[in-house]
Amino acid sequence: MNGLTRFTAVALFGLCGHALLGQSLDPAAILNPRTDSWPTYSGDYTGQRFSKLDLINQGNVKSLSLAWATHLTAGSRPGGGGFFAPQGAPTIVGGVGTAEVVGVPGIRGSLIQVDGVIYATSPDNVWAVDAHDGHELWHFFWRTRGGTHIGNRGIGMWHDRVYVETPDDYLICLDAKTGKEIWHKEIADFNLQYFSTMAPIVIGNHLIVGTGDDLDEPGFLKSLDPDTGELQWIWYAVPMKKGDPGLETWASVDAASHGGGNVWVPGSYDPETHLYIFGTGNPTAAYTSSKRGPGDNLYTCSTVAVNVDTGKMAWYYQNSPHDTHDFDSTQTPTLVDGDFNGKPRKMAMTMARNGYFFVLDRVTGEHLLTSKISSTVNWAAEPNKAGQPVRIPAKDFDIGGALVSPANAGVANWMPPSFDPETGLFYVQTTDSWAMYYLATLDPRGAMGLGGKDELSLGVAGTYLTAIDYKTGKIGWQHRYPGTNTRLPDGILTTAGKLLFAADASGNLVAYDPATGKTLWHTRIGVSNAPETYMMDGHQYLLVAGGDTLYAFTIN
Repeated sequence: MNGLTRFTAVALFGLCGHALLGQSLDPAAILNPRTDSWPTYSGDYTGQRFSKLDLINQGNVKSLSLAWATHLTAGSRPGGGGFFAPQGAPTIVGGVGTAEVVGVPGIRGSLIQVDGVIYATSPDNVWAVDAHDGHELWHFFWRTRGGTHIGNRGIGMWHDRVYVETPDDYLICLDAKTGKEIWHKEIADFNLQYFSTMAPIVIGNHLIVGTGDDLDEPGFLKSLDPDTGELQWIWYAVPMKKGDPGLETWASVDAASHGGGNVWVPGSYDPETHLYIFGTGNPTAAYTSSKRGPGDNLYTCSTVAVNVDTGKMAWYYQNSPHDTHDFDSTQTPTLVDGDFNGKPRKMAMTMARNGYFFVLDRVTGEHLLTSKISSTVNWAAEPNKAGQPVRIPAKDFDIGGALVSPANAGVANWMPPSFDPETGLFYVQTTDSWAMYYLATLDPRGAMGLGGKDELSLGVAGTYLTAIDYKTGKIGWQHRYPGTNTRLPDGILTTAGKLLFAADASGNLVAYDPATGKTLWHTRIGVSNAPETYMMDGHQYLLVAGGDTLYAFTIN
């Protein structure tokens, strides 16, 4: 059933003029969020993207229809407004630059919902929208110095403040009620070609931000005071000086301290251990690895646990030692308490870009399981004793070309996975792809960052919604999307209504049975982010973005 065909018949719940509540978020509430909110990137700290709401369920999902839709206008000019709501509020303009980027990507990140207000972002833009009817409350626009405007993954919220990273490397603090700027702080040196996309994560009195550089600088994670923006600690993803742990895996201090390990995507948090668990990106130079030395190049392409109070690393696990294919491992880890080999375990799971699924003990970092999810993966030999895939040097780029699977985008990418505690399955969007990698230059200057190779895509053998049994690493079921679309679909939501919501490779929003993968409902809107859900006025809403438009569905 196509829900868009029914929106004119929908009874809207309390159309305009709602008295919005305090628009404030106690950081302690994120530990056990209310079902009427989505207060942080993954909904809570676990990264599971599982909602306990069940008013929308298998019995009535066929009646799901559009409640409201709102088009959001990026840039300095006012705009927006829902189909049934007033036009957008005036735009508040800030920024230290003079540029206004045209053709900004659509809404890709998480939509935060607190006290009846939805906060949405795209590069240089933040919108506040009424969750009842979709009308725009305020819009903040940042005039930029420039930089890479590849996307933005959302806001963080602390009490009555919201925070967003900008492509030109500022963290902006806004008043949640008005959208007016309170302060901004520089995250990284823009002149070194850093660019910042991560959604800030609030943990108590810590505001966690990350950034990176695709050229030759170190990636890092910072903790800031959410009140003032002052630095609390910084953790570099690579060794920075003589004596730093992991330096022996690099050719020199110079190679290590320019070695990448970018922090692009929010992590998860374990309140029992105070560990913030996240992923790091590829080493640099990404493809021409001779300057890095023959070692593993720690702590790139790794899952890392850092004590949120001290910034000290507690453990790490490297998913792709000495990466030569730009196989970032920046996906949000999923934290699960469950049985493994007959024993209760506190686990962290990740489906890496390199094609392998990993299960770790999240307290100690002990490796529990590695499983190759795509049958086409050929860049690595069988995993070693530590469960790490062993790179095959012949699958590095070559003058004559090397046939490699997966292609650069990976079997999976940063799009959020989900875990359903009722089925015990881990859900992720995957693709089987191939490419030829050619050596493009022997000049080390041309091989900096992501340079040094040419990649010829040979297409996709299949794109799937994949369910993985974490206890065995085996695929529980797969739903293959029609055709050989090269677009990797966006993220996933599971709910207690025995539903899984995800985009397919053609941009449809689809509801599935999470136990079997059976299709139950769909509508075509050109989905651009991972679905979410919340309660409002006694109704459960399904919320998703499609480009520059927000869509909220409910049961009519």
